[in-house]
Amino acid sequence: METTKNIVKGVGISLLLTVILLIIFSLILTYTNISENTINPVIMIITALSILIGSSLSNTKIKKNGLMNGGIIGGIYILLLYIVSSLLNWKFSLNIQSILMIVIGMVFGILGGIIGVNKK
Repeated sequence: METTKNIVKGVGISLLLTVILLIIFSLILTYTNISENTINPVIMIITALSILIGSSLSNTKIKKNGLMNGGIIGGIYILLLYIVSSLLNWKFSLNIQSILMIVIGMVFGILGGIIGVNKK
């Protein structure tokens, strides 16, 4: 039960951090001359950092199975992201970018889990 609670907490932290960072990035895009070509790479970086931080923070208390719990956090985060995206766009396609996002989510979730479990 404690593990499930911490996984939900990790996904929540990751999603909240993503929203905050995307708002900041959208303000930067609006008020500066940054090229729109930076949008996709920055979104991937924001996603990776958010999952890494959320997974790390939530796995600090668990102290076991960081690899698995972190991967679950990353997987649930990406799944929720694609469900919301599909509902808003009414289309879902599995392309190179979406596969890359899935891999990024899982890898950074696992890394965050490992970091969190080993944090003192």
